[in-house]
Amino acid sequence: MAAVSVKDVQRLFLQAVLSRGVLSLKLAQTLWVKSKVAVMAADNNLEIAHAGTRDEWDAFVKRLNESLDNLDLEFKQFQEETTGRDMYAIVNRKDDAIAQMATDYTAGEIAFFKAMVEQIMLAPHRSFSITSLAALREVSHLKPKSNMSKTQAEVVLASFVAQGWLMKSKRGRYSLSTRALLELMPYLKSTYPDEIATECIICFEVVTKGVICPAAKCQVCMHYHCFSKYIRTRRRECPTCNTEWPGDQERMNPIGEGAARDGDDGRRRVRKTTENEEGDDMDEDEDEDEDGPPPPRTQQSRKGKGKKPAEDSMEVDEDGDEAEEEDSDTPVKTQGKRRASRRS
Repeated sequence: MAAVSVKDVQRLFLQAVLSRGVLSLKLAQTLWVKSKVAVMAADNNLEIAHAGTRDEWDAFVKRLNESLDNLDLEFKQFQEETTGRDMYAIVNRKDDAIAQMATDYTAGEIAFFKAMVEQIMLAPHRSFSITSLAALREVSHLKPKSNMSKTQAEVVLASFVAQGWLMKSKRGRYSLSTRALLELMPYLKSTYPDEIATECIICFEVVTKGVICPAAKCQVCMHYHCFSKYIRTRRRECPTCNTEWPGDQERMNPIGEGAARDGDDGRRRVRKTTENEEGDDMDEDEDEDEDGPPPPRTQQSRKGKGKKPAEDSMEVDEDGDEAEEEDSDTPVKTQGKRRASRRS
């Protein structure tokens, strides 16, 4: 039997952390103390100093991360967006961190999760959330096609919430959890650089739940807890444009679920890609069901139109659809006039 050593404290601690995913600072420090007690209980002659100070904790975390460095892992600290609590988790520093889900989910389920992440990140008005109907709709748009039924998708969706990858609000809207933001941040930054660029001006962390300055052209954002601290300690005005702010965060323009509007989830959103991929995305939009745009015109109607085709766009414009329908009626009317002229 191998001799017990001080390094066993790290091993026990890592096992406890990996079994829990995301944990608070208080819980992490409790597990740290219990790991020390367990190791000393295994060897009464082993002495491990414990002062319980923050400096000692920070030194332990530093040594732990040095051990994890070769594995491209990090025991990372992160503030919970709503409450501001210090949270910790083991994070994969590589861009393909989402691949770690393969140990718990099938390829089809991971594709379903990535599709929901895309809809959450591309949600309009910086709401960073979607309804359950919008989430389940993604099953029919998976590529390659999945044989997952809507009932099975509901079970998988509940599993994503239970495992801490997604959050479900009282309104039934889904958003990225603290665990997802922690572990998938490299993936989110590389895949959605424009959307993830919303950073808090106080803590410089990404904001998916918080407030934004009510001034029309100002982009200053804060987390709820950062806003509360800012209002208490400084003047009630924007630090950039000096617009006067209300003291209540409920009267600020929201980021997150509070920014969602009725009808936002009526259409799917597709991330802008390269020119070679744009055609595939357009086909994906055209395949949408009742929430999507009407099917494209037939070749015969295009020939009779005699006008320049509509410009390609990543998003379907409702006004464009109406104009398209009016133009499709034009050949019929013209043909009727020609027949009338021949009879006369």
